[in-house]
Amino acid sequence: MSESQQHAEGPRTPAKRGGGDPATRGRTTIADGVVEKIAGLAARDVIGVHAMGSGFARTLGAVRDRVPGGSRSATQGVKAEVGEVQTALDLEIVVVYGVAIADVARSVRENVISAVERMTGLEVVEVNIAVSDVKLPDEADEEEEAEPRLQ
Repeated sequence: MSESQQHAEGPRTPAKRGGGDPATRGRTTIADGVVEKIAGLAARDVIGVHAMGSGFARTLGAVRDRVPGGSRSATQGVKAEVGEVQTALDLEIVVVYGVAIADVARSVRENVISAVERMTGLEVVEVNIAVSDVKLPDEADEEEEAEPRLQ
């Protein structure tokens, strides 16, 4: 290519590949279970939350802990509905006796919304909290109750 031809065509620029911002090339989906785990862990971090789930679910979780290879589910007591850009959560918690339930629920809601939105980018439209029990100071934990009586 002669110098006169190069000036007439202008400088060569490499052609762009793919077109557009790389962040817009494809779709990311987040499973319900992922959101449930994040929410469950965030809820358990709140002072005043003793456990997650109903009494029956907690008993099954304690039995599962004793089975070799079994582990407590981080999703216990959490149900999520995940859309493309939004999610809604239902949580079932057990609070410690003596705490202000409204304050614990508010803290759980704030912690869960913050964690889920930060980690997933989804908008949390609602967090419904059901307080299913109160852990009294003299009550044995479900884990202790789930031990077999005979050996």
